Amino acid sequence: MIKSILAVSAFLLFYTDAYPQGCVAVRSNGMASCTIAHPTEETAAKGWQLNVAHRYFKSFRHFRGEEEQEERLKQHTEVINWQHSLDLTVIRQINSSWSLSVGVPLLINKRSSLYEHGRQQRHNTNSAGLGEIRVVAYKWLLDPEQNMSGNLQLGVGVKLPTGNYKYKDTFYHVGPDGSTEVRPVDQSIQLGDGGVGAIAELNGFYSLSPRFSTYGNWYYLFNPREDNGTRTFRETLTPMLANEAIMSVPDQYMVRVGVSYGFKGTLEGLLASIGGRMEGVPVEDTFGGSRGFRRPGYVQSLEPGVSYQLKKVSLFAAIPIALRRNRLQSVTDKENTEATGNFVQGDAAFADYAINIGCTIKL
Repeated sequence: MIKSILAVSAFLLFYTDAYPQGCVAVRSNGMASCTIAHPTEETAAKGWQLNVAHRYFKSFRHFRGEEEQEERLKQHTEVINWQHSLDLTVIRQINSSWSLSVGVPLLINKRSSLYEHGRQQRHNTNSAGLGEIRVVAYKWLLDPEQNMSGNLQLGVGVKLPTGNYKYKDTFYHVGPDGSTEVRPVDQSIQLGDGGVGAIAELNGFYSLSPRFSTYGNWYYLFNPREDNGTRTFRETLTPMLANEAIMSVPDQYMVRVGVSYGFKGTLEGLLASIGGRMEGVPVEDTFGGSRGFRRPGYVQSLEPGVSYQLKKVSLFAAIPIALRRNRLQSVTDKENTEATGNFVQGDAAFADYAINIGCTIKL
């Protein structure tokens, strides 16, 4: 029983999809589902695994700092983002310690707003296509065969700029005499950011008993490129936003911790988990400059989940529920605060929750 709990606990541990939950653009990087299973006797041998995961959210609640702008909903001026993402991740288990994963995200986004269409009528902009592919190598730091009750795993990889970061759609009432224009869509629904990123992960689990386990995951994407040259047209809203005319290429991060419980008897193979999750975009990047437009901020969520382990297939579902949302003051906000003498801080729309479902198939 302990081996199956460890395997499914690792399944939950590596369900680490770094997606947005609104205008804070934490994009999908192919981290679709459990990318690596803990190598028990059954999984230590060389082999292939396919992970398929779908995620959906709707963001519509606006925050400036931690304060919700409730008037946006009353006035019907809120921006609404919908996203469907399908992540396909192929894993090659090289041996009991080493594995390699390649994640390919497919995205469908829709954004509804007034301010992007001359503030006269609400219209939609859309984007769809390939996201940013990631390739990551993983290594268990302790001998898996000698450390079945707990282990740490290091992941190092690269995020490739395969997603279109200049995706365009039609905007209404913004051209001469109120005409339509084709422009790049908002940063939050672009399919990529145009940067080559370095991925670092640290994952761990520990078995507290034959049925209780703890798990944790830390993920950081280093994006050294400063901006991608894609115009935002924000400077057309007010001259003060001239420093936000070009899209930034921000870092992103995620942290997860929690506990899981494996059922017995007729529910053997079923595992429930509960944990905390934090994901976001920092104000400034670790490496490289932070010029250009970004919406820095984070979401702290309660993340209940459930999975069911079959012989060669694992099914899972998880619903991160937002508890705390914070749109931080950006570099450009700080510049405009200093230039005007008035405190400036932009807002961002966040979702209440996200829905994640998927499966893992041993090939």
